[in-house]
Amino acid sequence: MYNPWVAVLLAVFMWWFLTGIILFLVKWADNRFCRESHSGLVYATSPILFISFYGFFLTSKDNSLLAVYGAFLSALLIWGWLELAFLSGFLTGPSKVIRPINVLGWERFRLACASIAYSELVLACVTISMIYLVYAQENLFGLYTFLLLYFARLSAKLNLFFGVPNINFEFLPFPVKHLASHFKIAQTNWFFPFSITGLSITVAVFFEKAIAQPDPSGSLIGFSLLAALTILALIEHWFMVLPIPDQKLW
Repeated sequence: MYNPWVAVLLAVFMWWFLTGIILFLVKWADNRFCRESHSGLVYATSPILFISFYGFFLTSKDNSLLAVYGAFLSALLIWGWLELAFLSGFLTGPSKVIRPINVLGWERFRLACASIAYSELVLACVTISMIYLVYAQENLFGLYTFLLLYFARLSAKLNLFFGVPNINFEFLPFPVKHLASHFKIAQTNWFFPFSITGLSITVAVFFEKAIAQPDPSGSLIGFSLLAALTILALIEHWFMVLPIPDQKLW
């Protein structure tokens, strides 16, 4: 478990497995053809959120190997539940209408923000709460994991809004189908190079941090996990511009 390459493989597997579970659950709720299925799914899985928050706080006090893995997993589960709530239409925004084709510019941006406002507000509140809970603790890898996921997803949302060549609409379940009208299929936008550059620099920083840690140590594993997760975020961004059928991963 102290092997950084094992940590990388575990990070990839946990990301793939958790994403697959979320997609499976929302697809299952979609097939039942009723909004109550999506809401019930969010309520039924809500204990995971509270348990994960407890694990996130508990592991922050210890920088051991198990605590680092626990912090990483706790942050992934918190993020996963929030994603499930979003895709289930439970946490989206006050606007659930399809954007008219002739609405462009600032009005388009306003409508797009209104479609995800509640989700963004909750994400911001959760992020602030997590920082408050552990900012002075020894193990911050859970916090770093969540912050990485938060900013990577924000970058992805902006790229989808500004326009990218490849958008997989199949991943949008029924409660959030209206969000597709806010996406834009176009040539690579001006923001995309900044996203790729920022994520690439982040990968390099995490790898440098990992190399600088004593072997074996929890910190070595923590930075290896973060580097692997950042690479996955980078790959997800490239999926937006390269003709690669990412849905085949699941």
